[in-house]
Amino acid sequence: MEMRTAFHKRLREIQNDILAMGSMVEKAIMRSIEALKNRDLEMAHRIIAEDQKINEKRFDIEEKCIQLIATQQPMASDLRSIICILNIITELERIGDYAEGIAKIVIMIGDEPPLKPLIDVPRMAEKTASMLHRSLEAFVTCDTETARKVVSEDNEVDALYDQVFRELISFMVEDPKTITRATRLIWVAHNLERSADRVTNICERVVYFVTGKMEEIGASKY
Repeated sequence: MEMRTAFHKRLREIQNDILAMGSMVEKAIMRSIEALKNRDLEMAHRIIAEDQKINEKRFDIEEKCIQLIATQQPMASDLRSIICILNIITELERIGDYAEGIAKIVIMIGDEPPLKPLIDVPRMAEKTASMLHRSLEAFVTCDTETARKVVSEDNEVDALYDQVFRELISFMVEDPKTITRATRLIWVAHNLERSADRVTNICERVVYFVTGKMEEIGASKY
């Protein structure tokens, strides 16, 4: 009984670490778009540098999971939770990489004049960050209903991406001189769309964690 109590205490600590990592990633997403809107190259460089902290957080959580397996003799259901944690932090790290990628695009853009007012791209970022936040809350609270709802919202991000893509293609067709600037904005939107897809993967892990059944809730385009 004492060992089980120790295991669950450690597991709660790891869950708190995941929330902390998720907060870092969520901030990176929003800051990358803020840097894009304001042409803030200093912030972009800071996002790139801070991605290393996200990576280090993942490695720290992995190490804690390994120690938990080695010292606490987890049961089958316990192993399922640890496997889910390892998958979730991998997805979080990749979302962090997408935010870092946007920051690098901001640096590429430099002080170029904006091609168009940024409306749908910030909406994509806000929606993705909201989905991420709620997916991790669903994990900690074992809330499969919220996890499934978050997955359904991925369609909204996809619709915004399609809208951005079509609009930017029209810019390219009308004026070939805009191709480079339009392409960079497409890259930004693509990173956000892929980030939302990663959130759906997290939600699928939440459902597996709670029910023990692996199922594809959202159909990925990739």
